[in-house]
Formats: sequence, structure tokens, C-alpha cells
Amino acid sequence: MEANLSIIYISALFLLLAPSIIAQPVVFDITKYSGAPNGDLTSSLERAWKAACESTSASKVFVPKNTYNLRQIELKGPCKAPIELHIEGNIVAPKDPNQFDTDAQWVRFGNVDSFTLSGGATFDGQGSTAWKQNNCHKTWNCKKLSMNFGFNFMNNSIIRDITSKHSKHFHVNVLGCQNITFSKFSIEAPAESPNTDGIHIGRSTQVKILHSNIGTGDDCISLGDGSRQVTVEDVTCGPGHGISVGSLGKYEYEEPVEGLIVKNCTFKNTDNGVRIKTWPGTPVKIPVSRLRFENLVMINVTNPIIIDQEYCPWNQCSKQTPSKVKISKVSFNNIRGTSTTKEGMILVCSSGVPCEEVKLANINLRFQGTPATATCKNIKPQVFGNVPICTP
Repeated sequence: MEANLSIIYISALFLLLAPSIIAQPVVFDITKYSGAPNGDLTSSLERAWKAACESTSASKVFVPKNTYNLRQIELKGPCKAPIELHIEGNIVAPKDPNQFDTDAQWVRFGNVDSFTLSGGATFDGQGSTAWKQNNCHKTWNCKKLSMNFGFNFMNNSIIRDITSKHSKHFHVNVLGCQNITFSKFSIEAPAESPNTDGIHIGRSTQVKILHSNIGTGDDCISLGDGSRQVTVEDVTCGPGHGISVGSLGKYEYEEPVEGLIVKNCTFKNTDNGVRIKTWPGTPVKIPVSRLRFENLVMINVTNPIIIDQEYCPWNQCSKQTPSKVKISKVSFNNIRGTSTTKEGMILVCSSGVPCEEVKLANINLRFQGTPATATCKNIKPQVFGNVPICTP
């Protein structure tokens, strides 16, 4: 009887522990692939990734804590099982921007399902030399520099506890992804670093940016065309140009933008807070709808709330023809703090397709101790609670 009870107990214990035993990934340690500290990690990482990607059970590529040099690299799938790249060390890019392909990403991931990037690593793009060569903020006819990260056609993936530092161009480009999350993701670059957008999203669905700190020289987060179901929560932005939808309406075949939530975020010393920007003078017609901005704190922010449908930097367009981008179902709720400009809210919509179903609720912005003002054109917002009075 006791023997039978022992067998039953052991069997039950095995069944209880089996899932955790099975769940342990196969580890591919970079040191087994000649990955040495202060050396070039590129070839070793490529070989370890290839082996891990071929694994039929969950795998983890492990890079221990140290400093490594890394040339331009593409890590792509499809892989046969979930895969994690766990890097505890510091990864350093070449300083010379000419060592990268034109308009490329330094570290590019593509066509992988169930991917994780983790470990606490800092990816240092060493962009200060390249920034001096960057005039893309002044002209579209410029040499494109390398981004730190590209995530292309990645599904069901998470990037957590990673820092992107001093990228030569954008820090992160997200393209064609579905269900991808950035958590505890940090971006570091000075305010004077040009065109260093933090995270740029395009033609992707279910993107989440959570519990993150972004300081850079351009938009902290920007949404290009085709961005859908994007959530930004508990993000601190600054320095930078705020969180932007757009610019939109410049290029043919752009796709709609819909379903953005920005909440519980703080903006510190940024050039803008939350912004929607579209180009006039083009025939592009796309809808932008279901955008929610709520529970936001502005600390010394220029233009805390702005809709700009006359966006035309460096006079690269004509404002004679209004924007054809239709903005609707937008809400700004519980936004408070300090503005460095008297106009704390500027809502300039298109005269051709005025904004519709815009709600303003409980907006308390102050300029030098007095309430900030609001300018509104081609818009009749619904107002709830304490909100600056709109003037044309």
C-alpha cells in the first residue's frame, strides 16, 4: 500500500514539474562560438543565431556581461521554435557611418515569430561623428544614416530591459510587425542629435511601448502610416520632440492610422507634447481616427497639445491646397502641467476636411503661472470640464 502511494506521489510530482522542465530553453552560449570580450562579436553571433534558429525546441542565445564590438548584422527567420537573444554585455557599433549600407539598420531582426530580446544590454551606436554629417532635418535630399535597430515583420515578440544609445539615425524602426512589445526600454541621445527618432512605427498592428524612458533629439515615438492598435503607457519622454502621429499625407499609397492610446506619460523639456501632423498640398487621402491621449503630465513643454495640418518644414510644400488627411474621433483628457509657450494648445485642422468628433476634457496647462491659451481652426471640439477657451 505504501509503495503504491509512493508511486502515485512521484507520478503526481513529475506531472507538476514536467511543464517547467519542458519549458527550459536550449542555451547557445556565445563563448562556445568564439565570442570573446572586446573582440568582434559579429561572426560568433551569426553562427550562434543560426544554430538556435534551427532548434526545434525553444532556444536562447546567451551573451555574457562584457563589452563587444559588432558590425552591421541581420538576424532573421523564420525559426523553428521560440527564440530569445539574451545579452548582458555592452554592444558597440563602428564609429564610421560609411561602414554601413545606405539607409540600413545596424542590428536588423526579420521574419521571426515568438522572439525575445532581453538581458539589460546597451547598444551604443556611437553616433556623435555621424550627427555632424546629418542634414536630413533640413532637406529630404540627404544621405541616410544607420539606425540602431530594425524590427521587420516580427510577430508575438518582446524587447525588454534594453538600452539604445547614440544612434546615428533613428534608434528603432518597427515595420510590418504584429503584437510586438517594448518594455523597460531606454533610449539615450542628446537633444542636439538630429533625426534620432526614438521608436518609429509603420504598417504594424498591436504595438505596445510600456514603462520606458526615451530621451533623444527628435520624436520620442512617431507613428507612420498603417499604424494600428498602438498603446503607449508609462513612458517618460525628454529631451525630444514629443509623441507624434505623422507626418502623414506626403506619399502616395499611405495607409490609415487608427487605434492609438497614449496614457500615464510624462514629458520633460520637450519641443512638443502630443502632436498630429499632416502635409498640405498633396492629393493623399487617408483617415486618422480613434486616438486617445489621457493622464499626461507636461513639464516645461513647448506646444503641449498640437494638431498641425499645415505641417510644411523648411517650406518643402505648398499650403495653398489644404491637407486631405481626415482626422476624427480624437480625445485629449486630463492633461496638466507647464507650457513654455503662451499657446498651450494649438488645433489647426484642414479647411478641406475639418476635424470631427474631437473631445477636450480637463486640460490644465499654465504658462509663467497663468493659464495657457488655445488656438483652434477648422474644428468644433466637444468640451468637458476645465479646458482653455478656443480662439481662431
